[in-house]
Amino acid sequence: MRNLLCIGLIAFLVSIGIADDQLVITGSTTVLPIAQACAEEYMDEHENADITVRGGGSGVGFAALIDGQCDIANASREIKEEEIETAQEKGVEPVDNKVAFDAIAVIVHPDNPVKGLTLEQLRDIYTGRKCNWKEFGGPDKSIVIVSRDVSSGTYEVFKEKVLEGETVDDGALKVASNQAAGTTVSSTPYGIAYIGLGYLNSRVKAIDIEGIPVGMETARDESYPIVRALHMYTDGEPAGIAKAYIDFILCTRGQEIVAELGYIPVK
Repeated sequence: MRNLLCIGLIAFLVSIGIADDQLVITGSTTVLPIAQACAEEYMDEHENADITVRGGGSGVGFAALIDGQCDIANASREIKEEEIETAQEKGVEPVDNKVAFDAIAVIVHPDNPVKGLTLEQLRDIYTGRKCNWKEFGGPDKSIVIVSRDVSSGTYEVFKEKVLEGETVDDGALKVASNQAAGTTVSSTPYGIAYIGLGYLNSRVKAIDIEGIPVGMETARDESYPIVRALHMYTDGEPAGIAKAYIDFILCTRGQEIVAELGYIPVK
């Protein structure tokens, strides 16, 4: 009898559109501002919608999708082959929905006189081969390396595009989010970090890479060398509220929100 009552309650909720209007989104802190802002506006327009958005990193998002703990996995990198294999073993078929493009900004403290680095110089810093700002026209001070943790999609893209597969120096400070990376550099005069374009603010200074300033235009035309797509993965083609929500992000208003947040629209 108790089981029958539970089944009846679920059927009732679905019939009135409550259960179908719940959505859980987990993953990349880079995609987080887009997901949150679009969720808020979507819920304003759909009073029955109940959307929960969490961070944690791209790897956390993929794990949650594979384990059935979320409906959408936010990611600032593409899903790995081993993650696809694990998903398929559990009957999950990850489908990529690109929602925006982003540039990874390299930041220092505003008082740091260094204005730019080459990719090779940046790689030398993060691998620990070069340790003093004086080697790059800065003060005679040790460089404080700030990096993302290994579950971060931003870290994965940085490792691929900047480190060329090498690992970050063991002495680097590891932080769990873009916001934490920015906050650390803003209070660390000789620090350096990398963050998503949407997290830039006046408390840090973005430096040029290969002589190219980071920005929406240089990211859009890909003249800036550290650009990546932002993704929302679903189990199979999106359906129900997941499809409606992603469609909203990809519509004119959703892409306006993407641009307002400092990211690059896909449309």
